[in-house]
This record gives sequence, C-alpha cells and structure tokens, in this order.
Amino acid sequence: MTWRRHGWWVPALLVVAVLGWWYLGHGQPVASPAQRAADAAALRDPALIARGEYLATAGDCAACHTARDGQRYAGGRSLGTPFGDVPAPNITPDPDTGIGQWSFDDFWRALHEGKGRRGELLYPVFSYTSFTKVSRDDALAIFAYLKSLPPVQRPDTALGLEFPYNVRSSLVAWRALYFKPGEYRPDPTKSEQWNRGAYLVQGLGHCNECHSTRDSLGGIEQDRHLTGGQIPQLDWYAPDLSTQAGGGLDGWRAQDIVDLLKTGQSAKGTAFGPMADVVRLSTQHLRDADLQAVAVYLQSLPPRAPAAAVPFVQAASHAQGGKLYAQHCADCHGKDGRGVAGTYPPLDGNTSVTEPTGINAIRSVLLGGFAPATAGNPQPYSMPPFAQQLNDEDVAAVVGYIRQSWSNQAAAVQPADVGTYRNTPVD
Repeated sequence: MTWRRHGWWVPALLVVAVLGWWYLGHGQPVASPAQRAADAAALRDPALIARGEYLATAGDCAACHTARDGQRYAGGRSLGTPFGDVPAPNITPDPDTGIGQWSFDDFWRALHEGKGRRGELLYPVFSYTSFTKVSRDDALAIFAYLKSLPPVQRPDTALGLEFPYNVRSSLVAWRALYFKPGEYRPDPTKSEQWNRGAYLVQGLGHCNECHSTRDSLGGIEQDRHLTGGQIPQLDWYAPDLSTQAGGGLDGWRAQDIVDLLKTGQSAKGTAFGPMADVVRLSTQHLRDADLQAVAVYLQSLPPRAPAAAVPFVQAASHAQGGKLYAQHCADCHGKDGRGVAGTYPPLDGNTSVTEPTGINAIRSVLLGGFAPATAGNPQPYSMPPFAQQLNDEDVAAVVGYIRQSWSNQAAAVQPADVGTYRNTPVD
C-alpha cells in the first residue's frame, strides 16, 4: 500500500496535537558539561572516525545526502513524498550551509528525537523513526566521521511541500501517532548475534522504512513490521522479509540473505531497483559478521498468516505471454523459469515476481534489470529493457505469464497497469 494524498483535515488532528504538544518542549536531557567535553575530545580520535565511516555506510547516509553527480554528503538531493519534495540537507562540516556549527548534542537530538539544531521538528523523510534506536556511542562515531569530511558549501534547496504539510507544527500530531523515541534495548532472551542483527535492521539499516506498509498519512503501520510495502514515489515493491511460511523470503537460507546483501545476487534472486543501490552503496561493505547477524534476525521473523483465499484465475493472455516469454526471456531464465545459477536469476518462486502488486516485474520488463556491481560480483549480467519493443498489452501478457507459470500463482496484471508505470521516473 502506498502513501496516498488524502485531505489532511488539520482541525481534526488538533485533538491529537494537544496530546502531542508536550513533545515540543520535552525530550531526552542533554549531556553534562563533563560529558560534552569528553565528546568533543573524542571527535578527533582516528579510530572513532573510522568506526563512524563504517556506521554511516551501514546506515546508507550518502544515498540521500548526495545529489546525483554531487559531492558526497553535501545534500541537494530532492526526496519525493506524496505530499511534496523534501531536500536532503548538507551534512558536511561547512559552518554556513552544513553542520559545521553543530555540537554532538545537536546531532544526537536530530538522530534520536527528530529535532533540528534550533529545536524545529524534522520531517520524517529523515528516518529518525528508525535512527532513534541508534546508540549514543555509535551516534558519536558517525558525528566524528561527518565532522572529519572536507566542508562543502551548498545551501539547502527550497522545501517543496504544499500547505498544510509545510507547517512544521502539524508534525506534533504526526509524531504523537507514529513516533516513540528510544535507543535499542537488547533482548536478554536472545543471542548476542540476534541482537546485533535486530539493531542493524531496526536502527541503522532502517529497513522498516521501505519494507513496511504506510497509511494515508505516511505513517508505518506498527503491526506490519517488515511485511512488505510499495515504496512511496519510487513505485517499486519492497518484499516481506520473513523467511518463514507465507513470508516474502519463504525458503531463503541465511547464506542466501548474506549473498544478496554482499554481492547483489543469490541463488534465490538478484537485487534490482532501489535495493541494487542499497547493496552497492551500503551492504556490500558490511563485515561478514554483521551480514550473518542480519540474516539470523530476519530468519527469526514469524510466519505470516495466509492471505484470504482467492480463486486462481489464469489470464486470458497466458498463451500469448508464453510465446513472448519463449521469444524474449527463455534463453536466459530457462523454459522452466529456474534461471542459471550465478548468472541469471530464477523466476519460479521469485518473490520479486510474485509480490502482490506486479510492479517489480512490470518495471523490470520495461526498464531492464541492472544488478549492482560489487566487489564480489564486479561484472553482473544485466537484463535489457523492452519498453521500445513491447506495447502495454504485450508486457502485461508476458508479466502475467511469469506470475502464473511453474509454481507461481500470483494475480495477472493489466495493460493499464503497464501504462501507469511505463512513464514513472527511474529515480
């Protein structure tokens, strides 16, 4: 389910705002003078800076805070939401346009409480709803790394939100509904490895921000943790991450998860779309121990309740889709849809093929599939785009065919769906 633009009736939310008003003036206490002095001294520690670089990579900070062809961490990228565009700020230590005048208390407040240097409420396109779980020590390391970067002067671009979304005080109500600050607390009943994986997935990795359903106000449904969802404005579907029965990664082994995060490719599938960038910029650089911890945590996610039974109805275009598949797809993905191990991903049982919306398969056929180049797979095979060769009816037919062949029993897609996503921007 995507965010949808519904009228936000501000007077109705004022009732909730009254409940959340306390939040404006109250938060976590700042550090003591002695602690602030210790923090300032620690910022110059090369070991802390190196750890901060690793943690910033784990958090994929550069992905949002770097404009296309821009200088790393200098901001300028416009982040689209259903409510308008929010520019990612410059987080290099430039004193005028970056975080050069920020103290660690300021940075901790932004990460942990979602508040800016002057106490302003930050828009949740900055994933403080997840980053609040980051530990103080890790936050200090990330801040030390950012402060060590060369300063880049680049003023923020204008906020692109429409009224009433451009009124920051309205965020009081949103936060009362969707945000509870607090560091990650280890579960004493779980192993150290499980807790490390939970910390990375829930906090720094902020996986829930894409892999969960959002409601009409852009809030994450709390009872739908990592159950999959359509990524706002990007029009890709981030799958359910449970490996148990009914999950989006049903049947995935821990090694399959590690392989995909490390190389962009596994025996079960390949990272395309936004996930390819996550692998390229972030997860391929993580230590094997951290990747294993993530896999252990994901494998502990519960089974999913079966969806309401819907009679399987094969698309009328199935035969046409089979002919198109044989002509354009079978040479790589095989007549049986099993692909070629280590080269071409399988389509049979592939969660990206059978996800609820059909978006991923449609966009892959239209735009092609481009796996990330990684140290473990420096020259991945890519799938060519077919937008110029196939019309909407043909794309719907072949996508319907792969979603309803072999063991796949997903719903067919319509030509109108293809037309919608044919003109969707890539980024």
